[in-house]
Amino acid sequence: MQANSQVLQEPGDPSHWCVVAYWEEKTRVGRLYSVQEPSLDIFYDLPQGNGFCLGQLNSDNKSQLVQKVRSKIGYGIQLTKEVDGVWVYNRSSYPIFIKSATLDNPDSRTLLVHKVFPGFSIKAFDYEKAYSLQRPNDHEFMQQPWTGFTVQISFVKGWGQCYTRQFISSCPCWLEVIFNNR
Repeated sequence: MQANSQVLQEPGDPSHWCVVAYWEEKTRVGRLYSVQEPSLDIFYDLPQGNGFCLGQLNSDNKSQLVQKVRSKIGYGIQLTKEVDGVWVYNRSSYPIFIKSATLDNPDSRTLLVHKVFPGFSIKAFDYEKAYSLQRPNDHEFMQQPWTGFTVQISFVKGWGQCYTRQFISSCPCWLEVIFNNR
Protein backbone atom coordinates (compact mmCIF):
# COMPACT_ATOMS: atom_id res chain seq x y z
CA MET A 1 0.00 0.00 0.00
CA GLN A 2 1.17 3.49 -0.66
CA ALA A 3 1.74 6.06 2.04
CA ASN A 4 -1.64 7.69 1.50
CA SER A 5 -3.57 4.47 2.08
CA GLN A 6 -5.93 4.19 5.03
CA VAL A 7 -6.39 1.04 7.06
CA LEU A 8 -9.80 0.36 8.55
CA GLN A 9 -9.69 1.03 12.28
CA GLU A 10 -13.22 0.12 13.33
CA PRO A 11 -15.97 -1.72 11.40
CA GLY A 12 -18.64 0.86 12.29
CA ASP A 13 -16.49 3.85 11.31
CA PRO A 14 -18.86 6.08 9.26
CA SER A 15 -16.01 8.08 7.65
CA HIS A 16 -15.52 5.49 4.90
CA TRP A 17 -17.99 4.41 2.21
CA CYS A 18 -16.32 1.04 1.60
CA VAL A 19 -13.39 -1.15 2.49
CA VAL A 20 -11.48 -3.31 0.03
CA ALA A 21 -9.80 -6.65 0.70
CA TYR A 22 -7.38 -8.19 -1.81
CA TRP A 23 -7.27 -11.98 -2.04
CA GLU A 24 -5.10 -14.54 -3.79
CA GLU A 25 -7.17 -17.69 -3.99
CA LYS A 26 -8.27 -18.38 -0.37
CA THR A 27 -5.73 -16.08 1.30
CA ARG A 28 -6.24 -12.42 2.05
CA VAL A 29 -3.12 -10.43 1.22
CA GLY A 30 -2.45 -7.24 3.15
CA ARG A 31 -4.85 -5.29 5.31
CA LEU A 32 -8.30 -3.94 4.62
CA TYR A 33 -8.12 -0.71 2.65
CA SER A 34 -10.59 1.91 3.88
CA VAL A 35 -11.94 4.32 1.25
CA GLN A 36 -13.01 7.88 2.10
CA GLU A 37 -12.44 9.62 -1.25
CA PRO A 38 -15.20 9.44 -3.92
CA SER A 39 -13.02 7.30 -6.20
CA LEU A 40 -10.22 4.80 -5.80
CA ASP A 41 -7.74 3.37 -8.29
CA ILE A 42 -6.80 -0.24 -7.58
CA PHE A 43 -3.85 -1.32 -9.70
CA TYR A 44 -0.75 -3.45 -9.95
CA ASP A 45 1.35 -1.13 -12.04
CA LEU A 46 0.31 2.46 -12.68
CA PRO A 47 3.08 5.01 -13.27
CA GLN A 48 2.69 7.75 -10.68
CA GLY A 49 -0.48 6.01 -9.54
CA ASN A 50 -2.37 7.12 -6.49
CA GLY A 51 -4.52 4.61 -4.64
CA PHE A 52 -4.34 0.94 -3.69
CA CYS A 53 -1.24 -0.57 -5.30
CA LEU A 54 -1.49 -4.37 -5.29
CA GLY A 55 2.08 -4.62 -6.59
CA GLN A 56 3.41 -3.29 -3.27
CA LEU A 57 1.70 -5.98 -1.19
CA ASN A 58 3.87 -8.82 0.05
CA SER A 59 2.44 -12.12 -1.09
CA ASP A 60 3.67 -15.51 0.02
CA ASN A 61 1.84 -17.16 -2.87
CA LYS A 62 4.35 -18.66 -5.29
CA SER A 63 1.75 -20.14 -7.63
CA GLN A 64 2.68 -19.49 -11.27
CA LEU A 65 -0.97 -18.76 -12.10
CA VAL A 66 -1.24 -16.14 -9.33
CA GLN A 67 2.01 -14.50 -10.47
CA LYS A 68 0.83 -14.50 -14.10
CA VAL A 69 -2.56 -12.96 -13.26
CA ARG A 70 -0.97 -10.38 -10.92
CA SER A 71 1.24 -9.21 -13.78
CA LYS A 72 -1.84 -8.79 -16.01
CA ILE A 73 -3.74 -6.52 -13.59
CA GLY A 74 -1.78 -3.52 -14.89
CA TYR A 75 -3.81 -0.30 -14.53
CA GLY A 76 -6.53 -2.33 -12.80
CA ILE A 77 -9.86 -0.76 -11.98
CA GLN A 78 -11.36 2.45 -10.70
CA LEU A 79 -14.15 2.36 -8.12
CA THR A 80 -16.26 5.52 -8.14
CA LYS A 81 -19.05 6.41 -5.74
CA GLU A 82 -21.77 8.30 -7.63
CA VAL A 83 -25.22 9.49 -6.54
CA ASP A 84 -26.86 6.43 -8.14
CA GLY A 85 -24.40 3.83 -6.84
CA VAL A 86 -20.87 2.59 -7.29
CA TRP A 87 -19.36 2.21 -10.74
CA VAL A 88 -16.38 0.05 -11.67
CA TYR A 89 -14.31 1.06 -14.68
CA ASN A 90 -11.98 -1.60 -16.11
CA ARG A 91 -8.67 0.14 -16.87
CA SER A 92 -6.84 -3.16 -17.36
CA SER A 93 -6.01 -4.80 -20.69
CA TYR A 94 -7.91 -7.92 -19.61
CA PRO A 95 -11.51 -8.56 -18.54
CA ILE A 96 -12.69 -8.39 -14.96
CA PHE A 97 -15.57 -10.37 -13.48
CA ILE A 98 -18.10 -8.97 -11.00
CA LYS A 99 -20.74 -10.50 -8.74
CA SER A 100 -23.18 -8.23 -6.90
CA ALA A 101 -26.64 -8.72 -5.43
CA THR A 102 -27.79 -5.50 -7.09
CA LEU A 103 -26.81 -6.58 -10.62
CA ASP A 104 -29.34 -9.38 -10.82
CA ASN A 105 -33.04 -10.07 -10.49
CA PRO A 106 -33.88 -10.09 -6.75
CA ASP A 107 -35.92 -13.29 -7.24
CA SER A 108 -32.94 -15.16 -8.72
CA ARG A 109 -31.73 -18.19 -6.77
CA THR A 110 -28.09 -17.61 -7.70
CA LEU A 111 -26.24 -14.45 -8.60
CA LEU A 112 -24.60 -14.26 -11.99
CA VAL A 113 -21.00 -13.26 -12.58
CA HIS A 114 -20.77 -10.40 -15.08
CA LYS A 115 -17.81 -10.03 -17.43
CA VAL A 116 -16.57 -6.47 -18.00
CA PHE A 117 -14.22 -5.97 -20.94
CA PRO A 118 -11.25 -3.58 -20.93
CA GLY A 119 -12.29 0.05 -21.30
CA PHE A 120 -15.86 -0.59 -20.15
CA SER A 121 -17.65 0.16 -16.89
CA ILE A 122 -20.58 -1.27 -14.95
CA LYS A 123 -22.75 -0.01 -12.13
CA ALA A 124 -21.61 -2.71 -9.71
CA PHE A 125 -23.61 -1.54 -6.71
CA ASP A 126 -26.94 0.25 -6.46
CA TYR A 127 -27.66 1.65 -2.97
CA GLU A 128 -31.40 2.02 -3.55
CA LYS A 129 -31.74 -1.55 -4.81
CA ALA A 130 -29.60 -2.87 -1.94
CA TYR A 131 -31.82 -1.19 0.63
CA SER A 132 -34.95 -2.52 -1.09
CA LEU A 133 -33.52 -6.05 -0.82
CA GLN A 134 -33.14 -5.81 2.94
CA ARG A 135 -35.95 -6.29 5.41
CA PRO A 136 -36.72 -2.70 6.50
CA ASN A 137 -37.90 -3.52 10.04
CA ASP A 138 -35.19 -6.05 10.77
CA HIS A 139 -33.14 -4.66 13.66
CA GLU A 140 -30.79 -7.66 13.41
CA PHE A 141 -29.93 -6.66 9.82
CA MET A 142 -28.58 -3.30 10.94
CA GLN A 143 -26.27 -4.99 13.46
CA GLN A 144 -24.65 -7.53 11.15
CA PRO A 145 -22.82 -7.59 7.82
CA TRP A 146 -25.00 -8.58 4.88
CA THR A 147 -23.80 -10.02 1.60
CA GLY A 148 -26.02 -7.57 -0.28
CA PHE A 149 -23.52 -4.86 0.62
CA THR A 150 -20.57 -6.78 -0.81
CA VAL A 151 -19.23 -6.95 -4.36
CA GLN A 152 -16.68 -9.50 -5.54
CA ILE A 153 -14.33 -8.66 -8.43
CA SER A 154 -11.90 -11.08 -10.06
CA PHE A 155 -9.06 -10.03 -12.34
CA VAL A 156 -8.60 -11.95 -15.62
CA LYS A 157 -10.26 -15.22 -14.52
CA GLY A 158 -14.01 -15.78 -14.15
CA TRP A 159 -15.94 -18.12 -11.88
CA GLY A 160 -19.43 -19.50 -11.50
CA GLN A 161 -21.78 -21.59 -13.64
CA CYS A 162 -19.97 -20.96 -16.93
CA TYR A 163 -16.44 -21.59 -15.66
CA THR A 164 -14.37 -24.44 -14.23
CA ARG A 165 -13.88 -22.34 -11.09
CA GLN A 166 -17.17 -22.52 -9.20
CA PHE A 167 -16.17 -20.18 -6.36
CA ILE A 168 -14.32 -16.89 -6.34
CA SER A 169 -11.89 -18.32 -3.78
CA SER A 170 -10.57 -20.49 -6.63
CA CYS A 171 -9.64 -17.37 -8.65
CA PRO A 172 -5.98 -16.33 -8.54
CA CYS A 173 -6.49 -12.61 -7.78
CA TRP A 174 -9.67 -10.99 -6.57
CA LEU A 175 -11.19 -8.20 -4.52
CA GLU A 176 -13.94 -8.06 -1.98
CA VAL A 177 -15.54 -4.63 -1.69
CA ILE A 178 -17.66 -4.16 1.43
CA PHE A 179 -19.94 -1.11 1.49
CA ASN A 180 -20.81 0.82 4.61
CA ASN A 181 -24.55 0.35 5.05
CA ARG A 182 -24.96 3.11 7.59
